Amino acid sequence: MSSERLIYLPLGGAGEIGMNAYVYGYGEPGRERLILVDLGVAFPDMDTSPGVDLIMPDITWLADRADQLEGIFITHAHEDHIGAVAHLYSRLNNVPIFARAFTANIARRKMEEHGQDPEAVKIISPWPEVTKLGPFTVGAVPISHSIPESGGLVIDSPAGRIVHTGDFKLDENPIVGEAFDPDLWASISKDGVKALVCDSTNVFSPHAGRSESELGGNITQLISEATGMVAATTFASNVARVKTLAEAGERAGRSIVLLGRAMRRMIEASIETGVLTDFPKVLQPEEAGEIPRENLMLITTGSQGERRAASAQLARGKYRGLELKEGDLFLFSSKTIPGNEKGVIWIINQFSERGVDVVDDSSSLYHVSGHANGPDLERMHDIVKPTMLIPMHGEHRHLRRHSRLAEAKGMASAIVVNGMMMDLTGDRPKVAEYIDTGRTYLDGSVKIGAMDGIVRDRIRMALNGHVVVTAILDEDDEPLGEPWVDIKGLAETGQSNAALVEVMEEDLNQFLMRAGKKTLKDDDKLEQELKRIARQSANAEIGKKPEVTVVVSRMR
Repeated sequence: MSSERLIYLPLGGAGEIGMNAYVYGYGEPGRERLILVDLGVAFPDMDTSPGVDLIMPDITWLADRADQLEGIFITHAHEDHIGAVAHLYSRLNNVPIFARAFTANIARRKMEEHGQDPEAVKIISPWPEVTKLGPFTVGAVPISHSIPESGGLVIDSPAGRIVHTGDFKLDENPIVGEAFDPDLWASISKDGVKALVCDSTNVFSPHAGRSESELGGNITQLISEATGMVAATTFASNVARVKTLAEAGERAGRSIVLLGRAMRRMIEASIETGVLTDFPKVLQPEEAGEIPRENLMLITTGSQGERRAASAQLARGKYRGLELKEGDLFLFSSKTIPGNEKGVIWIINQFSERGVDVVDDSSSLYHVSGHANGPDLERMHDIVKPTMLIPMHGEHRHLRRHSRLAEAKGMASAIVVNGMMMDLTGDRPKVAEYIDTGRTYLDGSVKIGAMDGIVRDRIRMALNGHVVVTAILDEDDEPLGEPWVDIKGLAETGQSNAALVEVMEEDLNQFLMRAGKKTLKDDDKLEQELKRIARQSANAEIGKKPEVTVVVSRMR
């Protein structure tokens, strides 16, 4: 019996939505040759990661085995699948990165921006072309999604075939990009599939997904009936939707303006790679001033309420010389991702104060999802007919529901979250071992660990304020004058109606005057006691226990 095994290990994206990173390996335990599928980011929020720019998977386990890594495959160009590649590439032994042309275009731009070699990104053609890496043979099978050239992966190993769907929907008329071809997917499955590793995002949606092609008429009617300027926002990467919006505006007799760097970049990449061949003519923002307002349509970034994106800028006032006024129309041709509601509602209210009419997707007339709904997932199961199904790309509740769907059809399944290494060699998935996984934060220009304490301290300061205590001791370890206090983020006056700083300084001075020689000679003990007194004093005055920094200077 062979001692070699086929393993699957999610480092991100399993038990959460975003930050996708999936490792596959084949070989003797601990010596497997590995490939990585996707390396994406998640986005921070002020509650859990204030000040952080991006959240990435902790790839320590993989970086420690970088000499076993054969290559990286990127399924599509959404940030949660591609966004960490350039940031983390230097830790992965300069292995080649494989992607379809459109995705490769975006990846190369990112690599160049971060000082990495863009030529490390290799363009692969769609199935039946394959790439051989170590024990693996990998092919990219076209599938529809809300970005061009999304590809599921067929991963062949000595232990059998794995189909990794990536993000997908079953759209046979997607406007831009490749349609879902059930015959093609049936053909790759006819000789047997060991495991289907499958998108779970919309598993709770009970109705079959709708096609992108269904939206054009509704959007055209909405814009045609508008009397003022029209603006619409969607995901910049949803090139098909941007095209649908632009064509609807053109049919309604309006000139089109794209606002937002990310959107212009995506359209440029689509044209450069031949994905987009007949996009309507676009005006520069500076040219729009010469066009009557009722003949203009703006298509903007910022559908998720991002503060620096074009939608939020317009909500604050003028952006690139353009302004929405009373009687104008703003359309959200997008779904709000859970967690982004506050930013979106803020934009809606800002426009409301200006008299702008806002239309969202509550009617389902102006947006369709890029992910397969529950019935679509079951259809994919029926086409591929895998021996086992591993749900991915979803929160735990999504994985659990998807796994139950599979088991109800007689497929072996398991709920696999980040850090669970699964042995897929047999007919049922089984846990091989557990790996420590976590998050890496891009904080300004440096990368920090989620457990390093930096963000935790930032949260504590945000919640409780900050105090700096400075004390000077002479050469005999006696206090030289009184200690002084600086405060940030705290009320200036407390219960005693005296200045908080003065009350704290008095309490700290009283302590120093009573402190014994042993305490005064010991920097650590002195710092600990001064922190305790400062927090105790602040709590008595204002009901807060702030973060405290103590600076002790000794005159020698």
